[in-house]
Amino acid sequence: MHPVITLVAQRLALGLLLLLAASVLIFIGTQILPGDVAQSILGQGATPETLANLREELGLNEPAVTRYFNWLFATLQGDLGTALTNGQDIASSMGKRLGNTLFLASVAAIIAVPLAILLGLIAVRYQGRWPDRVISTVTLATVSVPEFLLGYIAIYFLSVKFRVFPSLATVYDGMSLGDKLYAISMPVVVLVLVVLGHMMRMTRAAILNVMQSAYVETAELKGLRKFTIIARHAFPNAIAPVVNVVMLNLAYLVVGVVVVEVVFVYPGMGQYLVDHVSKRDVPVVQACGLVFAAVYIGLNLVADIVAILANPRLRHPK
Repeated sequence: MHPVITLVAQRLALGLLLLLAASVLIFIGTQILPGDVAQSILGQGATPETLANLREELGLNEPAVTRYFNWLFATLQGDLGTALTNGQDIASSMGKRLGNTLFLASVAAIIAVPLAILLGLIAVRYQGRWPDRVISTVTLATVSVPEFLLGYIAIYFLSVKFRVFPSLATVYDGMSLGDKLYAISMPVVVLVLVVLGHMMRMTRAAILNVMQSAYVETAELKGLRKFTIIARHAFPNAIAPVVNVVMLNLAYLVVGVVVVEVVFVYPGMGQYLVDHVSKRDVPVVQACGLVFAAVYIGLNLVADIVAILANPRLRHPK
């Protein structure tokens, strides 16, 4: 079998094992939380008989192993369960929320990824000079600031002081694409600032590592322009680590939007998760955690596979 096919199959199998392990951790984490689920649903005035009946109805009296496998097999069949607080189907409720989160993350990625690569190329071209220092300093500062603080700073300057963008990211059915883009402009700005620095600095480091190669020196001796050498010769050979860091940040855009969505009251997966965590709605928390884990592991798998395919020693084995 071709080495590339073998490695890709191994990565896929490892991803499935990681997802299974993540499901175990998610289930254990929700089960060891303090308090009683039945008590939190019915309130302090519930009678012991009512609590016992609800525990029996929810299957809380069964062993934890049995409850885990029941939940896992139901999830594999597409049944994420029913929310305890409102009785709605979790999969249908989550569908629109997941779509909103993916839309927000996609818009942020479309802006952040090309901008990060371009800034990384510029930083390498002017290494040690003022453009490199300015880009590195600004991006390091944005990475160092927590998302919620960055969000509130953006709200103060762009919404309160100058009234450029709305402070709340309210989207609903029937909005045009332009209205949606305007509504999510603030969380997009914050997400771009959060992930831009990491991607730019990794791009810069990967290209600088390749710039020490002999073929780069040969291109310089031929008289090629510095930016042409970087873009056409150094960058394609540094693509593997760049792809890895881009995929990691794309995974963060989907998984790590919880704080940003709460700050801007955006109707996405993060807001949905936080609302039901406060109500101790365990099935919703488990479903959201499993979806986030699947997205994160899936994007990391894509990064690994792209890195494998980008390796010429694997594509053309001796």
